[in-house]
Amino acid sequence: MSKKLSKQLVTLARQGGGSFKTVSDRSKIASRFSERLATLNIQIRDVSHIKTLHIENYIRSRQEEKISSRTLQNEMAAIRSVLLQGGRNVLANPAHDKLSNQALNISGASREGTKVAISHERLNEVVSLVTQKDPGIAIGVQLARYIGLRAEETVQAAKSIKTWRKSLQDGNNTVRVVFGTKGGRPRDATIFQREKVISILNEAIRHIDENNGKLIDKPSLHQALDRYHNVLRESGMTGIHSPHSLRYAYSQDAVNYHLDNGMSRKEAEALVSMDLGHGDGRGAYVARVYNRNENIE
Repeated sequence: MSKKLSKQLVTLARQGGGSFKTVSDRSKIASRFSERLATLNIQIRDVSHIKTLHIENYIRSRQEEKISSRTLQNEMAAIRSVLLQGGRNVLANPAHDKLSNQALNISGASREGTKVAISHERLNEVVSLVTQKDPGIAIGVQLARYIGLRAEETVQAAKSIKTWRKSLQDGNNTVRVVFGTKGGRPRDATIFQREKVISILNEAIRHIDENNGKLIDKPSLHQALDRYHNVLRESGMTGIHSPHSLRYAYSQDAVNYHLDNGMSRKEAEALVSMDLGHGDGRGAYVARVYNRNENIE
């Protein structure tokens, strides 16, 4: 891989502006794009050398990995931003005849999502399989399921695990998610199965104490995230079974928990929207997307 190209693309990604989370995600995509070009034996050293075919091959290789169209739309938006910052205005044009979402066969994906809540049976299968490959990731899967964590929040959970356990042991029914949150905005996540979560946290503490204080023992956050996604993908968590299905299951249980505690459905959905880090104004989105009455078996 050309280190020069990777460094240049990441620098351009940071220049595109946006929230901390947006810039961070764009930088990761820029780095992945550079690494994938090298894997595809495309040897270039500067953004000015990127051609239409290079981008087409990148997207095709991601499609072969069963990456969703919605994710690839996000990746193309990031790549276009990088190209724009690098002066490649023609390639950055969303209406490019070969690089539009439609031309790349990644159009038509809805923000409504294609995931559904993971079933308990499927979760147990995944945890059992992943434990054989990486016990830390298996613990992370369970934390994501019962705390509603995003992937980056899961990977960075080791920094908060002891604080979360103390909060629950002190009688609280929420934990504060601080690291890896979207936009860097901390949030309080409702815990509806206290004893189960404490048990998972105890297991997590034992693991991180034996693995350099990390759930996933990798030198950088970027490498840890790649490891997390790769292991889960290899374990069958793709499509409707993607890691995001863990948050869908958390959402459904959390809404029921709030309903059982006397809230109206609108109140419960607004609160779960905040639990998930969306803000209280997206309760209807939670109801429409996260809480669809479908299950994966």
